[in-house]
Amino acid sequence: MDHLGIKRFMVLGYCIGAPYIWGLVKRAPDRVVAAVPAQPVGWNKAHPNYMRELSLKSWAPELMKRNPAITPDMINKFLAKMFPNPDFLFTVNRDFVRNSRTPMLILLDDSAGHPYDVAWETAMLAPKSELAHYPWKDPKDLIPIAVRQVRSFLRAHRPAVA
Repeated sequence: MDHLGIKRFMVLGYCIGAPYIWGLVKRAPDRVVAAVPAQPVGWNKAHPNYMRELSLKSWAPELMKRNPAITPDMINKFLAKMFPNPDFLFTVNRDFVRNSRTPMLILLDDSAGHPYDVAWETAMLAPKSELAHYPWKDPKDLIPIAVRQVRSFLRAHRPAVA
């Protein structure tokens, strides 16, 4: 955003984009005007190693095959940094969420990688959060309603043009 000359902005992120949103809010709370974390990735009590195991089965083997200089040890170190907080969200803790003043619209999901309870707890802790209707993507005819809700939320939080 600095490179583009954008001082304040809104963000929307799906899956791993949700923890990245929280990382942005942590690093630049006065710059992130509003955010929409959709189907956020988080630590799943029922499947505590899910994200790590998924990574080791999905993209990691192909990456090591394409670039033999990348070792399993490098992948493990990367995953330790990628998913450092194995209790909640991966980039911030509950106290940070509880004290955040950034408006959030959270779109819940309920799958091993996108645990419902983490998204729900995030919404309950974040003082300026809202929940999108759930389910929002299945059946597919619910998606336009979610899109309208996201647009309305972002419009309501759009910063004044200086």
